[in-house]
Amino acid sequence: MANSIIMARQGRHRQLYEDNFRLVSGCIPYRVKKGYEDYKSSVEDSLEVLMVSSPNRHDLVFPKGGWENDETVHEAACREALEEAGVLGNLNNTQLGVWEFRSKSKQEQCSLKGGCRGYMFALEVTDELDSWPEQENHGRKWLDVREAFTLCRYEWMKEALTSFLKQMEKDRTTKMNSQMVMESSVTASTVIPDRQDPKLTSGILCKF
Repeated sequence: MANSIIMARQGRHRQLYEDNFRLVSGCIPYRVKKGYEDYKSSVEDSLEVLMVSSPNRHDLVFPKGGWENDETVHEAACREALEEAGVLGNLNNTQLGVWEFRSKSKQEQCSLKGGCRGYMFALEVTDELDSWPEQENHGRKWLDVREAFTLCRYEWMKEALTSFLKQMEKDRTTKMNSQMVMESSVTASTVIPDRQDPKLTSGILCKF
């Protein structure tokens, strides 16, 4: 998808802090594999997640960054996904969890004591930009969920990915139940009210 020029935010003058922790927001971008749109395969088998490379390092991480005082935690997660990974989509507004961690390689990225408090969400990717603000520093790579687990360098990332799978399983169950209700309604009546995808009604559209 082509895109207009979008600039990444610079500086830390809007950065939020709480209890000596730098507040961070991020997401696990995901998509359904081609040919796995039905519910015959497990959630783990049917999804791919997107990770980005780190500057001057060889490991992969999920998009995340500082939460600033002029945006919500959801807006911050969407912005980081755009800036670091060049993706847009539907952000599930239910957080995967909150993790506290330290930056060993670049302590200045967190608080003066090196502590970060990170809020993570699931992002269903709908658009991939051809270029993005931090493309020179962050490459992106789609991965099988099992492979992503092996590449998670930090324990908190593995925990976030585990929480992500649980949320996806719950969303799938909700959607399947909704479809069953719709099928029952078709049988019972020829007049069917409009219904919305429960996954979309519980999410936030990331659009810039």
